Amino acid sequence: MRKYRLTKRNVCRLAGMAFTALLAILVIAPAAWAMESGSQFLRLGIDAADLGTGDPHRAASRNDRAVVDMIFNGLLRYRPGEAPQIEPDIATSIPVPKIAGGKQVWRFELRRDVMCHPGPQTEGYRLTADDVVFSLRRAADPDVSSYAGDYEGMTVTKVDDFTVDVTFDTPLSSILFFPKVADYAGGFIVCKQAVESLGDHGFATHPVGTGPFVFNGRVAGERIMLAANERYFRERPLLDGVEVRYLPKFEERDRLLRDGELDVIFGSEKPDWFSAISNHGPITVDVFGVGQVITMHFNLGRPPLDDIRVRKALAHAVDRDVFRALFAEGVVENVYSPVPVEFLPGGLSREEVAGLRLDYPHDPEKARGLLAEAGYEDGFKLKLATSERGHYLANYESLRDQLAAVGVDIELEVVEHREMHRRIREDENAIVIYVAWRPNADVFLTRFFHSDSTVVTGESPDTNFSHYDGIDRLIETARSTRDPAAQVRIWKQAQVKLLSDAAAYPLHYVNLVYARRKNVDYGHPLKAALALYPQFTETTRFKDR
Repeated sequence: MRKYRLTKRNVCRLAGMAFTALLAILVIAPAAWAMESGSQFLRLGIDAADLGTGDPHRAASRNDRAVVDMIFNGLLRYRPGEAPQIEPDIATSIPVPKIAGGKQVWRFELRRDVMCHPGPQTEGYRLTADDVVFSLRRAADPDVSSYAGDYEGMTVTKVDDFTVDVTFDTPLSSILFFPKVADYAGGFIVCKQAVESLGDHGFATHPVGTGPFVFNGRVAGERIMLAANERYFRERPLLDGVEVRYLPKFEERDRLLRDGELDVIFGSEKPDWFSAISNHGPITVDVFGVGQVITMHFNLGRPPLDDIRVRKALAHAVDRDVFRALFAEGVVENVYSPVPVEFLPGGLSREEVAGLRLDYPHDPEKARGLLAEAGYEDGFKLKLATSERGHYLANYESLRDQLAAVGVDIELEVVEHREMHRRIREDENAIVIYVAWRPNADVFLTRFFHSDSTVVTGESPDTNFSHYDGIDRLIETARSTRDPAAQVRIWKQAQVKLLSDAAAYPLHYVNLVYARRKNVDYGHPLKAALALYPQFTETTRFKDR
């Protein structure tokens, strides 16, 4: 029998597991969340069956990101609705680094009016440097954080109760550093006392943060309830609370919005619905970023795609505009490099790529010629697995239809989304269409195109589906470059190289589509949001209440 060592962490985990089990039994009844007449409770319908986790260091999908965004803060934050613009959050200002003892030091002065929410086993208390140090060290712990790899080489120390130093042996540029401490992924600050009292599992079920809304209950598989934070350091929210409804069926979300039972929903990119709902009197549609990039990855280690002529033939055989036409006008825009120039420094514009003749314009005749030259005059067959989700299935089906015109026969197997992710990480697909957003060019290039990230065989297997190793040195050089302008030049050079090698074919970025009743005022511009929903803050309100 395996021995279980009773360390402090393991005791907390066992306690947390017990607390999680108790919460699963004591499900809050909907009646406990009665909305009083005249109160401002906003109801959001989202496309998932349930909350996956309330732990911000684990949250990745839209159903989780939307919730943790309302509960937690970072040292810095992406300005609501205007990502990737950065501004202070828990910190009083954006720091300028100094070199001390040969190391780079970023010093953060903390606000003194930030209060941790009360938790099931803790009272509300003033957030201090202890919470910040605990949070960033926790973000670097692979046992409890999905983003630990982003925090390697970082040391966090307490200077005094309201001052924290973040130190690097190898200096980082601001482009690479700020996302690590912003309100996204591992940058969220958690409340130490709540995590330690609940344990990691209990904390994931009952998140405790410092944000504008406080976790107020859950009906498993149905809804999350959040209440206004009466002690929020910016100001008490104008809303009294938010109810997040988990409704995986689009038709149900659409009906409830039209009937006035929901105020905001995650919408559809289909042209017919988009047009119909936009003309529905009390409802309006918002289209905004950040645009998740959809890229086609070619497996260089798998015949016949190990031949560059075949990869270039496939690139010339498809038409970005055909893919784009699958979605409503303005929802999808063509992209010409894996890093989207519209949202991040280091991407390549259409003009730059076309000037280098690396845009691979649609040319079926040229595609057939390249295939013949490579010995595939009669084409070839591939079997690919795809998710049932719209962005994946629609693009894979379009790829199948377009490649058929040049003699390439693709058989598609439609599987559940999670199953597709498992199989492509086991290297089953010779061509992988992948939808992703990453916070900067380094993360995009490292996770998708550094040899260490190669699926199955890489030193740290991740999402390098291409088995590509042609830009390792450039990625590493850019990462250690402190001058942002030089960094951008190297990232562009790396993408010119991978496009020349036809390791991938960027298709488009897809914006977020949400519909809302016209009396909902988000309280901020809506250009781009990393939280994958429109963001509800202390300034969100109903205009007619």
